[in-house]
Amino acid sequence: MTKQQGHRRLAEFIRENQAAIVAEWTDFARTLSPASDKMSKLALEDHVLDILGFVADDLESAQTPREQFDKSRGKGPTNGPFSESAAEIHAALRLADGFDIDQMVSEYRALRASIVKLWLTNHEALASTDLQDLTRFNEAIDQAVTESVAHYTKTIDNSRNLFLGVLGHDLRNPLSAVSMGAQWIERSGTTSLKQAKVVSEIRTAAGRATQILNDLLDLTRSSFGTEIPLARTKTDIASLCQQIADELRVINPDRRFEVVADEGNTTGHCDPARLGQVLSNLMGNAVQYGDVSSPITVRLSLSDPEIITLAVHNLGTPIPIELQKMIFQSWMRGQDVKNPAEQGTHLGLGLYIAKLIVEAHGGDLSVASNEQTGTTFSIRLPRS
Repeated sequence: MTKQQGHRRLAEFIRENQAAIVAEWTDFARTLSPASDKMSKLALEDHVLDILGFVADDLESAQTPREQFDKSRGKGPTNGPFSESAAEIHAALRLADGFDIDQMVSEYRALRASIVKLWLTNHEALASTDLQDLTRFNEAIDQAVTESVAHYTKTIDNSRNLFLGVLGHDLRNPLSAVSMGAQWIERSGTTSLKQAKVVSEIRTAAGRATQILNDLLDLTRSSFGTEIPLARTKTDIASLCQQIADELRVINPDRRFEVVADEGNTTGHCDPARLGQVLSNLMGNAVQYGDVSSPITVRLSLSDPEIITLAVHNLGTPIPIELQKMIFQSWMRGQDVKNPAEQGTHLGLGLYIAKLIVEAHGGDLSVASNEQTGTTFSIRLPRS
């Protein structure tokens, strides 16, 4: 491009220099790795010409002060319920190509900067109408960004709901059928010890798959910014601890479980099912990683009248210091030195979800582990 002889309004400049603008857009989009690594030039350019056309048309359209005020806040006119704007289509395609929302928005920042730079480079001096054009231009870009972000997040929400629906219904139903069928066979009796063992393994596998499904549902809720739902009620937490210990005794008859509670009021306002999930996870970990010759102890402390403290303790190989710093992150799991073959049956979500549940109650979950005193997971919950 060379310096223009006559003064050009911004809309006219955009139409005359689309090739240069698109080239800069494509060069920038190609830097947004890894999403853009295998995309063609045509895919990278996407709907930029349509977006440029929208901006140019908008600059040349009549606009009331109220319309200008609304657009300055990203509230421009919509395309109706049955049509999508170029910005919305761009958002859908970028999402499908693996761009995150920050990368998509950064494309608009680059587009804004490119157009302003090229336009000012080709101006000897600004005319009285240029400030108005720049203001209108920024409003049009803001509207396109708003449409893209809204469509991107709406698509993500729809995908989340579909994902949760498939997990929560389409997979849970067949798993429940498998589990109930195995239980019915067990109650009806089997003809051989081998058949009884197979049926038991089917029931155990279905239960494990159901637990993985529950963990994934909880993880999905947290990943999409939705808190794990709680149904709080007045609960005797000491009795809840004893109930979970009793359940684990049935599954692990060779292990000892001890529940110790301070004297006093052991009731709190919590979700018993969710808190039971946390206790079952912590006590189950103690079974898996703890010393088989020593008991697993759950101690309930009432030293603070406003706080209930639960400590799940076991002796055995301590958790390494470096792992203690990451153990509550998703997809992290300890090394099962006793049952390495079982290592692949756990997703490493249990402690992460346990921490989410405790935090949803307004509490905190921590760990202390060393060779001398063993491993203790501590839960601090507000009583009310």
